Amino acid sequence: MPRYRYFMPIQRLNHAVLYVRNLQASLDFYCGVLGFRVVHQIDTRAAFLQAQGSSNDHDLGLFAVGESAIGSAAGHGSVGMYHLAWEVDTLDELRRIRGALEEFGSLIGASDHGATKALYAKDPDGLEFEVSWLVPRDQVDKESGGMKTERLNIDAEMVKYGAQTQGGVGVSH
Repeated sequence: MPRYRYFMPIQRLNHAVLYVRNLQASLDFYCGVLGFRVVHQIDTRAAFLQAQGSSNDHDLGLFAVGESAIGSAAGHGSVGMYHLAWEVDTLDELRRIRGALEEFGSLIGASDHGATKALYAKDPDGLEFEVSWLVPRDQVDKESGGMKTERLNIDAEMVKYGAQTQGGVGVSH
């Protein structure tokens, strides 16, 4: 008998909502750097964004709380969310986003996790997120279970898998 009597079979994350200091600064970042588009905005208080290629009514909600808001202490003496992770379809797109994140000055890391190739960055409020490409299921290293953490070399991964190979098919879709 399961420990918890009631459960829901969760399938995937539909959207995330973030509190931000300045709505316009966050819109400039999420739209200009990551390619989201605004689908609805409530003056300078809130906006709902959709990722390119998404069929969700929105993938990200942003709610402005003002410039005097303190930063999140999650992971530094308090509980809270570590990061959100978004997927891209190809390694070529991951490389393009890496360049945009570097140009904006928000890239903080890049890891090869075996089954995923991941970039880590922070938005204008210091909230961390991940952008990743998932290795196609039939190419995941079965011995390691596809789990490791090493330095990511996108160019080498593009040679191995192909720049335009669709990632994650059958993994998270």
